[in-house]
Amino acid sequence: MKNYYQLVFSMLFGMGVLLILSSSSAIAQGNMVSGTIKDAESGEAIPGVNVIVKGTSNGAVTDIDGNYSLQVEENTVLVISYVGFETQEINVGSRTTVDVSLGYDVSQLGEVVVIGYGEVDRGDVTGSVVAIDSDDFNKGAISTPQELLMGKVAGVVVTAPTGQPGGNSTIRIRGGSSLRASNDPLIVVDGVPLTNKTIDGFANPLATVNPNDIETFTVLKDASATAIYGSRASNGVIIITTKKGKSGQDMKVSYNGNISVGVPIDYTDVYSGDEFRQVVADHTIDPSITTALLGSDNTDWQKKVYRNAISTDHNVSVTGAIDAMPYRASVGYTNQNGMLEDSKMERTTLSLGLSPSLLNGDLIFDVNIKGMLTDNNFSNDGAIGASTSFDPTQSVYDESSPYGGYFTWVNEVDGTPNFIATDNPVAMINQKNNTSQVLRSIGNVNTSYRLPFLPELKAVVNLGYDYYKSEGTDNTDSLAAFSHRSPQTNVKTYDVLGKNELLDAYLNYSKEITSIDSKIDVTAGYSWQHFYEEKENANRPWLADDTGEYIGSDTTIDKTESYLVSFFGRVNYTFKGRYLVTGTLRRDGSSKFSESNRWGLFPSVAVAWQVGEESFLKTVNALNELKVRAGYGVTGQQDITDNDYPAIAGYNGSTSTSLYGFGGQLYTQWKPLAYDPNIKWEETTTINAGIDFSILENRISGSFDYYKRTTDDLLNEIPVPVGTNFANRVVTNVGSLENQGYEISLNGYVISNEDMSWQIGANFSKNENKITKLTAFDDPNYIGYEAGEIDGGSNNRVQINSVGYPTNTFYLYKQVYNEDGMPIEGLYVDKTGEGGQVDGNDLNRYYLGNPAPDFMIGLSSRFAYKNFDFSFAGRLSVGNDVYNNIASSKGLYANLYNQSGYLSNISTFVEESQFFNAQYKSDFYIEDGSFFRMDNISAGYNFPKVFSDKISARVSFTVQNAFIITNYSGLDPEINDALAPGIDKNVYPRPRTYVLGVNFNF
Repeated sequence: MKNYYQLVFSMLFGMGVLLILSSSSAIAQGNMVSGTIKDAESGEAIPGVNVIVKGTSNGAVTDIDGNYSLQVEENTVLVISYVGFETQEINVGSRTTVDVSLGYDVSQLGEVVVIGYGEVDRGDVTGSVVAIDSDDFNKGAISTPQELLMGKVAGVVVTAPTGQPGGNSTIRIRGGSSLRASNDPLIVVDGVPLTNKTIDGFANPLATVNPNDIETFTVLKDASATAIYGSRASNGVIIITTKKGKSGQDMKVSYNGNISVGVPIDYTDVYSGDEFRQVVADHTIDPSITTALLGSDNTDWQKKVYRNAISTDHNVSVTGAIDAMPYRASVGYTNQNGMLEDSKMERTTLSLGLSPSLLNGDLIFDVNIKGMLTDNNFSNDGAIGASTSFDPTQSVYDESSPYGGYFTWVNEVDGTPNFIATDNPVAMINQKNNTSQVLRSIGNVNTSYRLPFLPELKAVVNLGYDYYKSEGTDNTDSLAAFSHRSPQTNVKTYDVLGKNELLDAYLNYSKEITSIDSKIDVTAGYSWQHFYEEKENANRPWLADDTGEYIGSDTTIDKTESYLVSFFGRVNYTFKGRYLVTGTLRRDGSSKFSESNRWGLFPSVAVAWQVGEESFLKTVNALNELKVRAGYGVTGQQDITDNDYPAIAGYNGSTSTSLYGFGGQLYTQWKPLAYDPNIKWEETTTINAGIDFSILENRISGSFDYYKRTTDDLLNEIPVPVGTNFANRVVTNVGSLENQGYEISLNGYVISNEDMSWQIGANFSKNENKITKLTAFDDPNYIGYEAGEIDGGSNNRVQINSVGYPTNTFYLYKQVYNEDGMPIEGLYVDKTGEGGQVDGNDLNRYYLGNPAPDFMIGLSSRFAYKNFDFSFAGRLSVGNDVYNNIASSKGLYANLYNQSGYLSNISTFVEESQFFNAQYKSDFYIEDGSFFRMDNISAGYNFPKVFSDKISARVSFTVQNAFIITNYSGLDPEINDALAPGIDKNVYPRPRTYVLGVNFNF
């Protein structure tokens, strides 16, 4: 299916050709021939088609209605061509009217690929660029754009969101390039680069874009493709293009809707009420005390807080054209309920796209406006962990309880809540209100003007914006037992206003130089972007004075902004249609850094050779394409902290509990924060080599890429000299990091005929990550810094970042086992050989395991027979290690009873260890997290005619998260936590979702 970019490219190119031809004085004289060019499949008129007299420069271009007229001689042969369609040659004879229907050229479909600041023919791509369109997207009840991409592109790991409605996915392209800065790719929506900042009250900032409105994802993976975005492109770039109207198209109305049911797949293994009574009697020190605390119920707390979640999604779009103005408008409504009681996302989206053209197509506007209103109820996800720990012998309610009628662990002396004890999970949900409302709009006006005196040159101005406003409350009921724990924060509110403003202005010169069989395309421009955010946070106790005002209100207002100013240029040169060179240069200036480090230069160069076009391979009929690519480039990462002023001194005021008393007054104390005035962005250098191929009439196609990425000026926290008046450590640029690997993509049509087709796709990616430097000077005694904080104990960490090892390597003691294969509590391998206490001596810890997989495989298939189709998509992850933090923190007999007077349920994993006390840093809790997940299975049926010829329909049934195959003992080995990868805590579980969908086209 031809897309908007093919249309724009062809119209602009065609108009340029027409201007050149019309200025020629050598136009042949003869009869006037005219006609209309239409799409053979849809019958729609095609604007921008080139109609040339064969062997001459005499030609015309069809107008917006597909019409053309041309003066020709008798018996002239017309050559009619358009990108994405088969070229036709027609002998006019003595006719004056020649109408033509063009059929699709399968080998040319998807020819135009969107890149930064423009488009390029697919065959002219020199970098590692992958584009997928709506036909290839994942199916089902998809509320966020990232889910469409999951498992579809080699080297792109999209970790599925948790079960939270509208939850955020983690995206990594070829591994992370940083330890402390952001590893998220730059997202560009219809030409507007978005901020990577987290928006309060908004789980997934990209959820602004309704997945139903997306036409294509283009993933720029190597530096030769991403360097055009300079200091924000070290983690790759994802360009999202939304659907557009088409010139000459009659109005079409489409409705897409679905209803879905999300169900829990499994529950954390803990003891039932009856089992718990026995465990308490058998494994507590003084059963006479502990058994007296037991209740008489059998309460499954997990089933009390989880539910089957029914959700709906509706989207209506209107597409067409009014004269020379294609348009598309859509409205969407999503009501997504989560499995955790009360959790919910309700979202309304609006989208409008206009593409008017004036001055015979020389002046083209592309207007995009997207708006979103989201109401979120985050519920209280603390109830997830509480539901696995609360005593299952107790009932939910207690009529005598002064704490809202919920059973509560209290202190025996005075009946006040026991603040150490686990809170009632049902009360945690019902007595807390954590909601937000978010308004966001993203839009732009892209104007391109082809200069009449030089049709090869066009000027482009892109004005864009991204505005958001977020309001939220997190209130605790005054009757809740847990409201007494921290009353000063029982009423929390926030109000955030943010804006992102953009100006791009550039010139593009494109010309075919037939005399030397060359084509050149040059782009040069300027970019300006401004980010601003204003945030107000308030913490208030729930008690109010006689005036109704909250007592002790604590309100803070923060304002922050940054600017990015850039100059960029790119040259694409093609010689003889098979030798390709691309050079890119961007100079970025960021207000985040001091004047000495404000500007950075980001170059790249790439070459490609269309080997398949050489004469010695032209005769190989089975070979359709063979291209070899190589590239080099430098990119940066300026999102090094959430602070827009990392190079400027800052101060932190004391809290209300640490004010300074003087003269009977209390004064705020101000402490300088550690900072480095010479801090700068991290810089990544990438080399890439690749091969693209297509054989057997394009029935089988694929690509292979090898890459190596080296990040320098890597941020790390290092000690600072005594007397600096700072904290004892500061974050600065001292390290380096390497990623290298390779990717393979294969796509094939096993069957392809009029009634039946079967397509199979697979991709393989392997990435090896290694830290090569962490200090300014070599220090053999510096082992690195610990990471991966876990639940349980205080500030326990089980990962480390050390030179010579992958990031976030697990750093643990080796467990010693008895002759029966059971772990011996507290006994570990004495690595140092010094004897004595092994636990607590970090020198006895080992580098054990890596949360990143050894390799990943994505698999997809689509089978169609006449009007029926069946498809699936899944992912295989091999070699990723997981630390079972639920087992290490909850699978302990010591947790059964707390001397303050309460009982807690524990994980049945304790039967595997028989541990009484916590052994957090034992490698006993490291497990192989390899898995195969079937992301979705979908079947559908198309009805070509419903009631009349003008209405078609489709019905589909999809299962998302259909199944997972793994040896991991926990609920899910796929961990969506960028700060603690591979550590399985109490996360919101992913549901299995059954989706019934319908689609109508009018």
